[in-house]
Amino acid sequence: MPAFADTPRHHAVQPKAAAPQDASPVGVADAASVPRHVAIIMDGNGRWAKKRGLPRVLGHREGAKAVRRVVEQAAQRGLEVVTLYSFSTENWKRSHDEVSDLMGLLRHYLKHELETLSANRIRLRVIGDRSALASDLQALITEVEAQTAGNSRLLLQLAVSYGGRQDLVQAARSLAEAVAAGRLTPQEIDESSLAGHLSTCGTCDPDLVIRTSGEQRLSNFLLWESAYAEFYFTPVLWPDFGAAELDQALEAFSERSRRFGGR
Repeated sequence: MPAFADTPRHHAVQPKAAAPQDASPVGVADAASVPRHVAIIMDGNGRWAKKRGLPRVLGHREGAKAVRRVVEQAAQRGLEVVTLYSFSTENWKRSHDEVSDLMGLLRHYLKHELETLSANRIRLRVIGDRSALASDLQALITEVEAQTAGNSRLLLQLAVSYGGRQDLVQAARSLAEAVAAGRLTPQEIDESSLAGHLSTCGTCDPDLVIRTSGEQRLSNFLLWESAYAEFYFTPVLWPDFGAAELDQALEAFSERSRRFGGR
């Protein structure tokens, strides 16, 4: 991207498409200040429900509504990629009922948002360990990815059964197998080759990582890819996060000075 020509990029990056006609400035920031890739740790669903004396599942359902608001706004603002931390490898430790509810919400989203994704020219991609998911859910993910593959306005990545450390381990294992098979020498392993074996291969690194609910940690999310990302933390619980809150994060990003260690 012209505004960040000095940004370290480890992945193959698609050429930037022209901004959609409905894109508008973010506050006083000009279009060049808008990040290409925003990654979001969607935190606070359970606390949102607890504050209201509601079951946790209702917090997750409200969180799903926030996903639609944020994705629609991201497309309007001309972002290229949005990655949402939907379900981590550590989340499998939660109660059976909560995990079942979360998987049910994912099924519902995939089944009922396909028309909206297509209408808004949004491509869906799921990253993470799919082998841990039920077979019908794996098939549904593959189907929606295929049906939205031609959409080019925005790439929506859902991190499901995802962990940054686990992704690095599987990338290292793939490289080791390539060396053992004689397809690669140890000397040929560099940042680019390792990044090429991560589940995020083919997308640019996140420029901005947002975490809601007031927590200030990565929680095993995009560890490699976030090396030079800007971070934005907000006390807003995810179900209350919407277009205005995203705009505030983008405005804060536009005011950052990104030097990447060069000066």
